[in-house]
Amino acid sequence: MTFSLTYTQIFLQFSFLFLFILSQIPPFSIRLSMAFFPFVFVFVCAYLIHYIFLRSYPIFLLEYSCYKPPSSRKSNIDFDEYFVRKTRRFEEKSIDFMRSIYLKSGLGDETYIPPFVFQGYDEAPLDSVMLEAREGMFSAVDSLFLKAEIHPRDINIVIVTCGGFSPAPSLSSLLVNRYKMDPGVRTFNLGGMGCGSGVLSIDMAAHMLRATGRKVQNALIVITENISLNWYLGNNRPMLVTNVLFRVGCAAAIITNDPARAKFAKFQLLDSLRTHHGSDDSSYKAAIQEEDEEGKTGISLTKDLIRVAGQNLRAHLTLLAPRVLPLSQLIRYAKSVAKSILTQDESKSNVPDFTAAFDHICIHTGGKAVIEAIGKGLRLSDSVTEPARMTLHRFGNTSSSLVFYELAYFEAKRRIKKGDKVWMLAFGTGFKVGSLVWKALRDSKFDENPWNDCIHRYPLKCW
Repeated sequence: MTFSLTYTQIFLQFSFLFLFILSQIPPFSIRLSMAFFPFVFVFVCAYLIHYIFLRSYPIFLLEYSCYKPPSSRKSNIDFDEYFVRKTRRFEEKSIDFMRSIYLKSGLGDETYIPPFVFQGYDEAPLDSVMLEAREGMFSAVDSLFLKAEIHPRDINIVIVTCGGFSPAPSLSSLLVNRYKMDPGVRTFNLGGMGCGSGVLSIDMAAHMLRATGRKVQNALIVITENISLNWYLGNNRPMLVTNVLFRVGCAAAIITNDPARAKFAKFQLLDSLRTHHGSDDSSYKAAIQEEDEEGKTGISLTKDLIRVAGQNLRAHLTLLAPRVLPLSQLIRYAKSVAKSILTQDESKSNVPDFTAAFDHICIHTGGKAVIEAIGKGLRLSDSVTEPARMTLHRFGNTSSSLVFYELAYFEAKRRIKKGDKVWMLAFGTGFKVGSLVWKALRDSKFDENPWNDCIHRYPLKCW
C-alpha cells in the first residue's frame, strides 16, 4: 500500500519530540509536559482508532496471465504484404511505406494478427471483431482463475480496458455472463485511453480497493485492444503506421486487499502515479482517431508523438522521483534542477538514476523509436531496455497489455527475486502517463508463461 503521513501521525511525531525536549529542560519540564499531555492523549487515541479500524489493507497482485494466440495466427513481413496486396485497397507507395516501417520497427516473424485476416475478409465484420475479443479475454481469464485458484463469484470488481472497441452489451458484461459472476459485482469499461490504460486501470482498481478500508475485496482487470476494428484501409501515412506496429494481445490480472491471500500473492503494490497532459493541444493531438480525406477512419500517429512523449514523461518523472528515489539521488537531482533554473538551461538538468530505485523496469514498448527515446532520455543501458526490445520483437505492440508481457519476460528468465522492486511505465493517447511500483513477494518460478517455448532464444544478439 502507498504509505503517506496523515496529519495525526505528523502531529504525534512532533508531540513526542516536543515532550522529549521539555524533559531535558528543568524545572519547567514536568509542568509543561502535564499541560501538553491531554492534547497528546487525544491524538494518540485518534491515531490508534485510525490504525486499527480505518486504515486500508495493502494491495497485492495475486496473479496475472498473458494471452498467447495459436501458432496458426503468426505472421511475418511476407505474409503481411501478401494480405495487403490481396485486398487491393492500398496504393503502391502506401505498401512500400508500410514495408519500410516494418523493416525498421523491431518486430520479428512470430507476432500475431487478428482472425479476420485468415477468414478471407479484407476488413473485419462484427463477428470477427467479437471473435478476437472473446479469444483474448477468455483465454487470459481462464488461465488467470486457474493459476490464482479463485472462483469467479469471489470477484467484486471487474475493469475492462479496450481503447477502440465498445460493444453493447459491454465487454465487462461479456465476462460476467461467461463466468456467472455474483449480481453484486461492480463493472467498469475504459475506452479510448490508449497504450497507457493497462497501468491506469490497475491504479483505478487499487484506489477502489483502498476506499473499502478494512473490507476485503478482489478486482479483476482485463487489458486488451481490438486490432480488427482498428485496421486502416486508406493511404494516409500517419494512419498506416498502426497497421504495421499493432498486434493481437491481452493480459488479465487479479489484485486484492485480502490479507489472507497475501502469502499466495506475487507482488505488493507500493505506489502508483498517473498524470494527464491533455490540456496541451499538441499532447492531445499527438495520437488521435480521425477520418482521412476520403472519410476512412484510422488512428493518426503524428511526427510530434516522440517529442510529446518525452516532454510529458519528464513532467511525470518530476512527480515520481521524490516518491521513489533514494536520498542521495534526490539531492543530486535537486541540485541539477536548481542549477538549470538559475542558468535557464534545461540541458544542465541531471537525469535521476532510476535504476538506483528499481531492480527491474518495464517500459512502454510502443515501437523501436519509442524504446530508444526512453532509453536515451533516462540513460538506461541496453540490459535495462532488453525486456522491452525483446517483447516488441516477439509479440509486437499489443498496446496496453505490453508491460505485463515484459513482466512475464522477467519471470521466464527467473530474474525476479523476493524483495525486488519493479517499475511499470506506460503512456498513451490523451496524453496520459502512468507508473506502478511493485515489490516482489517471492522468487520467479516455472509457471504458465507466454515466453516458455521461446525464452531460450532471447535476448537476441542483433535487434
